[in-house]
Amino acid sequence: MVEHGYHGTSVRDVAERAGMSAAALYHHFPSKQVLLFTIMDRGMDDLIRRSEEACAAAPDDPAEQLQALVRVHVLRHMEHQRESFLGNSELRSLDEPGRSTILAKRDRQMRLFYRVVQEGVQRGQFRTRFPTEAARGIVTMCTAVATWYREAGPLSAQEIAHRYAEIALAMVGQR
Repeated sequence: MVEHGYHGTSVRDVAERAGMSAAALYHHFPSKQVLLFTIMDRGMDDLIRRSEEACAAAPDDPAEQLQALVRVHVLRHMEHQRESFLGNSELRSLDEPGRSTILAKRDRQMRLFYRVVQEGVQRGQFRTRFPTEAARGIVTMCTAVATWYREAGPLSAQEIAHRYAEIALAMVGQR
């Protein structure tokens, strides 16, 4: 599905790539739609869980929390690159109610960023005049890592995550 898109991939294609028969795949996923939803749903659940844990473990400081969120978001999208790419490119292919479920989870993840950036503005730590847009820009930047990251690249995943955390602080105008 990553290579040919949801509509360009058959259940038989997925089963072949997984080394199983289409019947065996249908035993676990009654339809290609359920398979796509399951990939996205599990990915969002993991991202939300990791993000909430990172934010809770960070000190009561918006800059530290934002950096923790960014690192988790970037690393998750690198560690599960194909799944992340699929989740970001094929949301349009999800039928209801699956689409609404995934959108609600994306909103929940986004609210973590909104809350931290807004808190930083309220405390005078972040100078951005546009906290909502800054938070959206940061999430978009972090999510896009799945489109270009290569494990054999010049920087490690940790180095990229660290740099993105610094860039995020610059985006919000950290004092």
